[in-house]
Amino acid sequence: MQRILIVDDEDDIREFISYNLTREGYSVYTASNGKEAVQVALDVRPHLILLDMMMPVMDGRQTCQVIRNTPELKDTMVVFLSAVQEEQCQIDSYEAGADDYITKPVSMRVLCSRVNAIMKRLDIPAPKTISLDLNSRILATPEGEFVLPRKEFEILQLLLSEPNRVFTREEIFQRIWGADVVVGDRTLDVHIRRLRRKIGDDKIVTYKGVGFKILS
Repeated sequence: MQRILIVDDEDDIREFISYNLTREGYSVYTASNGKEAVQVALDVRPHLILLDMMMPVMDGRQTCQVIRNTPELKDTMVVFLSAVQEEQCQIDSYEAGADDYITKPVSMRVLCSRVNAIMKRLDIPAPKTISLDLNSRILATPEGEFVLPRKEFEILQLLLSEPNRVFTREEIFQRIWGADVVVGDRTLDVHIRRLRRKIGDDKIVTYKGVGFKILS
């Protein structure tokens, strides 16, 4: 699933745009200032950032420059969505590395259309197998992408470290939760069930009373 980060210091604008883009089928994340935006972007690796110009802490132009100087975000599209309509401000944004500039106010129908057009240009291929980004905890599957909760991520990372090997329940408990934490079998079963929903029921094999393995 394609990911979009909305950066704006006004709560109602973030919520309104987020609601509409979620309805369009995107995974949407938000940040209220430039500094927060860079951290969120590093965590979730968005395909597109919608960036306001006038913000506290770090304004849009500075944020865009930081993004463009961050190797992990080199392929991220940056589009300004700003009420500032002065020509020089728009020129400055392009010089900072922006891919496009949309002026507010803009109807949500037009904004969604512009975003859809941008995302089509990216032409992101669906992965044929599953892959796990160790920095962002993003699981990519043929069915879509998921940001995994920490325990699901750690369990899947462990299973993927040695495909086709059976990890016993005791080993998983010790490696993921530690020897001093008491965790019931049901807790592990719930995490495994949630992972199966994302990667497919046949990908993780259960050895009843023993443990689990992931197929290569």
